[in-house]
Amino acid sequence: MKKIVDYVLSAIYLIHFGLTLLLFHVFQVIAFNVFGKKVHKAVVDYLNFFLTYGLYLTGARITLEDRTKLPDNRPIIFVANHQSTFDIPAVIWFLRKYHPRFVSKIELSKGVPSISYNLRKSGAALINRKDGKQAVTEIARLGKLIHEERTSAIIFPEGTRTASGVMKPFVPGGVATLLKRAPDALIVPVAINGTGKFNPKGIFPLRSFSHLSWTVLAGIEPDGRKAEEILAEAQEAIQNSISGR
Repeated sequence: MKKIVDYVLSAIYLIHFGLTLLLFHVFQVIAFNVFGKKVHKAVVDYLNFFLTYGLYLTGARITLEDRTKLPDNRPIIFVANHQSTFDIPAVIWFLRKYHPRFVSKIELSKGVPSISYNLRKSGAALINRKDGKQAVTEIARLGKLIHEERTSAIIFPEGTRTASGVMKPFVPGGVATLLKRAPDALIVPVAINGTGKFNPKGIFPLRSFSHLSWTVLAGIEPDGRKAEEILAEAQEAIQNSISGR
């Protein structure tokens, strides 16, 4: 009976998901070309609001928790574990105040309604994982951007999704490059839990009545420390948060 419910609720949510991407793609194009970047960002925020809270259609329980007070006047590098495609909308909505931009693989910049357009127009770092020089240049550009604007970047240092919830070691290169261009950035871990179990075998079927959580943890001051040391501390904080659930 549970499998039948999973299939039915998954179909309902994925129809909502697809229609939302298509509709907001049109809204984004109009917003960016007619009204500019500020209105475009607002449209993207609400795109991710509908993607996130649409998860209630699967019976999901959603927890967005902020365990720290973040500064408004300095760049922030959010460091998160990565379990699923569904990690991203809630992160964007929850952290919208800080204008987060992703470090993302370049393949996502084409072919996906709404998402590809936003990645191209938002200033995200679109990296070619087969071209190390290009990747470093893109991440450095993003670091310079958040330093100048006092905004934020989001990076998944595992480099790929781990649906099992068992994190892979955090790779320091991306964060190290961001810090070179934004040395005063605060490193803020974000613990994501439940999204891997929510879609363990691809996007269909999803597991209904899952508990999905996003937790912003206490910031870590870089203070000239090596990226490896900072990320080890961030990963430990994320693991402790996930294990405590």
